[in-house]
Amino acid sequence: MNTDDTVTIYDVAREAGVSMATVSRVVNGNKNVKENTRKKVLEVIDRLDYRPNAVARGLASKKTTTVGVVIPSITNSYFSTLAKGIDDIAEMYKYNIVLANSDEDDDKEVSVVNTLFSKQVDGIIFMGYHLTEKIRSEFSRSRTPVVLAGTIDVEHQLPSVNIDYKAAVADVVDILAKNNKDIAFVSGPLIDDINGKVRLAGYKEGLEKNNLSFKEGLVFEANYNYKDGYELAQRVMNSGATAAYVAEDELAAGLLNGLFAAGKKVPEDFEILTSNDSPITSYTRPNLSSISQPVYDLGAVSMRMLTKIMNKEELEEKEIILNHGLKLRGTTRQ
Repeated sequence: MNTDDTVTIYDVAREAGVSMATVSRVVNGNKNVKENTRKKVLEVIDRLDYRPNAVARGLASKKTTTVGVVIPSITNSYFSTLAKGIDDIAEMYKYNIVLANSDEDDDKEVSVVNTLFSKQVDGIIFMGYHLTEKIRSEFSRSRTPVVLAGTIDVEHQLPSVNIDYKAAVADVVDILAKNNKDIAFVSGPLIDDINGKVRLAGYKEGLEKNNLSFKEGLVFEANYNYKDGYELAQRVMNSGATAAYVAEDELAAGLLNGLFAAGKKVPEDFEILTSNDSPITSYTRPNLSSISQPVYDLGAVSMRMLTKIMNKEELEEKEIILNHGLKLRGTTRQ
């Protein structure tokens, strides 16, 4: 037996008194093995707890049946729901998932992508707030197919699955403009394309449609977390805003509680409409009004798209846009 903990195909063959080729045939379900031999090999596999090396097994076919999933924050319910959709479809098509958390760090993002490439994954699903030039470079150098899930590619180079974020934010402004003239735009960093180029454009479009003027002082950048939202409340109030579109649910929950701490009533004094309709929207009192989007489906459709690319099938659409809606709850005056 090996001195380390890894049980190899050689160990199984020796214990069962058969060739490694026979063990391989049993593992791969080849019918060309005598029944008593197959039972003997399976008994040894069970006893030794042998787990076939998927990478080694895939060398002949050049496939590992493994897909890498890059997620910016494993604690964010939006991305974890997305990942669930990916995993369910992957399981259906007999792919294993390797989940890599990039911690919203550009350098770590490159590192985890390269780690996935080194594991010889058959494909990658990438989730992130923006595509850096470094990441674009890594993707273009590799032959491994990549699909973006809930991630914007303003250069339209990579296959992707999203909602129409621009139209969704314009819809939000439509609702908030019924009772408010000064509507704040609260998002993550504007350097992220989804915020600075797409959502902001939808905000401006919504203002114009409702004959409201765009004011730089009503645009706020923050990190995607509760603490930043809470600390932003005073600045948002000082701006004169009486409503806000918020780009992330945790950020919106922080803003809501920050407003309450300052004595504001929501929605009577201030209205909030957030973005992702994650479970966080029901954790707050009042419940947060939100853009509704099929987050699970974003993941499921992106994985199905990746299976087509990996199998060299033709894609009907390279950029898939799923439907969105609005769920009006307690933080807006309907």
